[in-house]
Amino acid sequence: MKFKRSIEAFDRAKTFIPGGVNSPVRAFKSVNMNPVFFKSGKGSKMIDIDDNEYIDCVSSWGPLIFGHANREIIDSVINASKNGTTYGASTEIETLVAKKIIDMVPSIDKVRMVNSGTEATMSAIRLARGYTKREKIIKFAGNYHGHGDSFLIKAGSGAVTLGLPDSPGVTKNIAKDTLIANFNDINSVEKLFKENQDEIAAIIVEPIAGNMGLVKPIENFLQGLRDLCDTNQSVLIFDEVMTGFRVSKGGAQQIYGVYPDITTLGKIIGGGLPVGAYGGKKEIMDMLAPNGPVYQAGTLSGNPLAMSAGLTILNMLNDDVYNKLETISKKIEDGWKKNIAETNTDAHISRQGSMLTLFFSKRKKIENYEDALTLDVDKYAKYFKEMLNLGVYLPPSQYECLFLSLVLDNDDIEKLINSNKIALKKIINE
Repeated sequence: MKFKRSIEAFDRAKTFIPGGVNSPVRAFKSVNMNPVFFKSGKGSKMIDIDDNEYIDCVSSWGPLIFGHANREIIDSVINASKNGTTYGASTEIETLVAKKIIDMVPSIDKVRMVNSGTEATMSAIRLARGYTKREKIIKFAGNYHGHGDSFLIKAGSGAVTLGLPDSPGVTKNIAKDTLIANFNDINSVEKLFKENQDEIAAIIVEPIAGNMGLVKPIENFLQGLRDLCDTNQSVLIFDEVMTGFRVSKGGAQQIYGVYPDITTLGKIIGGGLPVGAYGGKKEIMDMLAPNGPVYQAGTLSGNPLAMSAGLTILNMLNDDVYNKLETISKKIEDGWKKNIAETNTDAHISRQGSMLTLFFSKRKKIENYEDALTLDVDKYAKYFKEMLNLGVYLPPSQYECLFLSLVLDNDDIEKLINSNKIALKKIINE
């Protein structure tokens, strides 16, 4: 494939935008190439500005569960826009979306809309601190909760990709209030509680980690967190920005049967438009202004276009959708596993529903941040390029997940499996 126009577009962008991108993973640094610039998407395909076509396995990092330019979602946005794009005032559709979220997510009594996943997680920990009157939080190495100051300490995803697990600009005072535990290691969490008795406001965790590749919780890990929070009167926050409505109708908490005090959401609830939300127990959520003393606001929160798209997609989700997603995802997983075995590649696959990561590693399992740091990122970079040239768009980082969509048909699945085998053969023979 030729990328002449993308290269030119990137050169122009670097003049006006820091690094030429508005989100670091788009820079393609970890796959050692210039980024691809896109102009359109339809169904399972995306077209770049050089007119190359790709099967999309990223789905805009999760929200496009029904693929690109879904007619029902597009129509809902168009119809909403005819009445105006924003009012800075209340609309009835905000209540409809809130009720739908509450109906679908087991642990949520009330929910507040915001504009991004980062905004949701930042607000959730402020609320937890206000509710408990404590200052410290526990997060896990390799979990990424957006770019809020409290979270950019041993963060996953982009921070690992760029070699910046700690960000300049985060003050020492903020950093000292963020305690780091090891994912899937309940003993490391217990130790922090013992060392900081009556000081920990909350634990925040990705119940299924998606920012050091897809890493599932080991048995009883999430229940152990729930028990520790109950014992110590701390708030348990599940960051389900990725997993919410993606891995099941009720998110990861429904799958594992462990329910947090606060859940953060994003991605799917905006149908591809900027959105975020956080919700939880009534007594905690009622601490928010105007009911309570914890302040949080947003001029564009509950934007009618995002709410229209979000309500449309949430109403489309049902058991048939998740069953079909599981069938599609399992076919791809099984095909790729067969290719890995036949090519004798040091790799394995981790999958939960329609989220999937192919890990290049001699290890049979990746269970935490330390494991993730052993991944063969150079091999992934070569694999990414080969798949891109074969017309498959994957996450431009070993530390990210694939998000598969409902519109992948049998031809797409066959191409994904065949392309995977070609790419694996090529990189192991280099």
